[in-house]
Amino acid sequence: MTKTQDHVFTDRGGVIENRHLIHAAIVDAQGTLLYSVGDPSRMTLVRSTAKPAQALAVLETGAFKQFGFDDADLALMCASHNGEDRHIFRALAMLAKVDAREEDLRCGGHAALSAAVNKAWIKSDYTPTEICNNCSGKHVGMLGGAKVIGAAIADYHLPAHPIQRRVKRVVEELCGLETDGCQWGIDGCNLPAPAFPLNYLSKMYAALAAAADSVAVDCSASPRERGLSRIFHAMTQYPELVGGEGRFCTALMEAFGGSLVGKLGADGCYAIGIRASEATNRAGATGAIGIAVKVEDGNIGILYAAVMEILEQLQIGTPDARGRLAGFHRPVITNSAGVVTGHTSPGFVVKPAIIF
Repeated sequence: MTKTQDHVFTDRGGVIENRHLIHAAIVDAQGTLLYSVGDPSRMTLVRSTAKPAQALAVLETGAFKQFGFDDADLALMCASHNGEDRHIFRALAMLAKVDAREEDLRCGGHAALSAAVNKAWIKSDYTPTEICNNCSGKHVGMLGGAKVIGAAIADYHLPAHPIQRRVKRVVEELCGLETDGCQWGIDGCNLPAPAFPLNYLSKMYAALAAAADSVAVDCSASPRERGLSRIFHAMTQYPELVGGEGRFCTALMEAFGGSLVGKLGADGCYAIGIRASEATNRAGATGAIGIAVKVEDGNIGILYAAVMEILEQLQIGTPDARGRLAGFHRPVITNSAGVVTGHTSPGFVVKPAIIF
């Protein structure tokens, strides 16, 4: 098939059925654009890709020391989890650490992101509550952060609450945006969700990976760098808590063995932070790089295909590591009888940035 610029497409019997427009920005730790697809500065609601920044804001309150949160708890704060028993039990344990109740959470319940978990809930006539929300770890962290700074917990989710003002400041600092450089909406879990140009999301994740590199060799790293490094390692050490069984985030971090972090955002947004390596050097960076991807129509399966194609074109990781994720890269389309009826094909080229 002829490649279609900046799209991933699906076909049936060789007939193109759908085209999905892709935007991507690949930057170094200084935010310099190295490569792009589509519009690398597209204004983007980054949704749950902001969770590491939100977790950093909680970490910097001192809540981890006061309440005894560990790195597995930190991974759950960064998660969009499946609602598996391990996720719910850990979220409940975190609630106990902060002496809070499920009724204090303002995220609401919803069907599990995992089809298997959701099927089990339906079979047992179980109605998911707040603790089952895929963002419950983040919300418990917000409760802890609010308590440490002496703020009321009843309205911790509101944009004007002190803990949310801290989150806003941390997001802007990590992106390198001026004050009020972000726009804000309300996420699916009822917390403020930032929006900014896609390349700034890449920069945030490049900073996450760069911190892991710098802390490994520099005993004088700043508290901010140490916090980011801790988040990077928590996510890569406990990838099963960040997503769960069958989830791309978990499979990606497991396959790449600690060399990168990856996080999904709802409605077709993804971000990756990659530690310095020969591959990042070949990409034109002197250290870590960040990748941010947005699918214009919000299709998550297409998003994963686009992410894998970018990793393939940039030759990030080993062929074996990428091969373990082949099912996400070019998934086949099957019908109700299990017959393969079509294919998913990335049709874009990752373009080097133009240097003037």
